[in-house]
Amino acid sequence: MADSHAAPSAARFEVRATAADHFAWVRTRLALERTIMSWLRTAVALIGFGFAIVQYLEHLEETPGARAAYLPHAPRYMGLALISCGILALLVSIWQYWWSIRYLWGEPYTPIAGVTKEGMQTPVIAVAIVLLLIGLFAFFAVLLRLT
Repeated sequence: MADSHAAPSAARFEVRATAADHFAWVRTRLALERTIMSWLRTAVALIGFGFAIVQYLEHLEETPGARAAYLPHAPRYMGLALISCGILALLVSIWQYWWSIRYLWGEPYTPIAGVTKEGMQTPVIAVAIVLLLIGLFAFFAVLLRLT
């Protein structure tokens, strides 16, 4: 009778400590790194574009001869929405990365990892956290700007 408390991955996969399985694990780990870097690139674009919209459209209203805007606060709301989407993308990417890393370093896969957890660190999480702080700064800079 099978143990109902067995790890779901152990019941689905047979993990062998072979070179092929090790390199498959490494490819999966590198794919995870590429995925979070794609998330970071998207988040930076959203945050930067949101901030740029606010700056450009608010300065456009101040040019001589420009008509008064029909919705004067629309650029700020649009910028805040885009910056918020970028921040949300960063939060989701960090959560997904941590969940996936814990899974890859889980018990059934430690024999094929081939290195210790300390030996496989990358700066991508630090970059994600710095970008999250920049996004929060941009959000509050736009939100609290007194005009």
